[in-house]
Amino acid sequence: MTKMPYVASAALLQVAGMLSACDTKRDAPLPATNVSAPTPTSMPATAAASSVPVSGPKRVVLAFGDSLYAGYGLERGQSLPDAIQARLRGQGIDATLVNAGVSGDTSADGRRRLAFTLDRMKAKPDLVLLGLGGNDVLRQLDPTETRANMAAMLDELDRRGIPVILTGMMAPPNLGPDFGNRFNAIWPDLARQHHADLDPFILQGVLGQRPLMLADGVHPNATGVARIADRVTPLVAKRLAD
Repeated sequence: MTKMPYVASAALLQVAGMLSACDTKRDAPLPATNVSAPTPTSMPATAAASSVPVSGPKRVVLAFGDSLYAGYGLERGQSLPDAIQARLRGQGIDATLVNAGVSGDTSADGRRRLAFTLDRMKAKPDLVLLGLGGNDVLRQLDPTETRANMAAMLDELDRRGIPVILTGMMAPPNLGPDFGNRFNAIWPDLARQHHADLDPFILQGVLGQRPLMLADGVHPNATGVARIADRVTPLVAKRLAD
């Protein structure tokens, strides 16, 4: 596995702060109130306007994750799903992202609510962005449990015939090489087994960069979200085209 830049590795040592931050605000997922009729999210200021007209088939992408999807600490319209949606539409892709991010969720929490969230949607989504595991490592849960939960969610999506993009997480080095090796291997292993696309580390290039992070040092600000969206959007666009 390619080593993370030193600054990102060092910044991961701060990740324990996310535990208290996430637990103070457990946002209700949007699908709990309006999955049956998802509406386009507003275009965030971080996305440049485009003159490319939106065309082609309507696509629905379910963004299912934790605070990094929910938009913890950000204004409405600045979450990662908002930013990805704006970029897709800027490319002329008629895509709606449904934000089912819940701050503080572990992989076990996600496993419990995935089927319910999918069942509440008016139609099967064309794609699922799946991003959980950050709160598992904060609680130092056994990576075996995290792997089982992530695998169960991917099994559920396989049964429903829904393609997946995984956005991965990595353990801070202070948890030791045994924990880190077992935890970090979860996402690439499951991506191969389930033929899912993979963004290996959702905070890559952002964590440890003060201008891109909130004051807690572990959640991206709107500019950081834009940086992540620039990297993830091409994966989404390609998978929708496939």
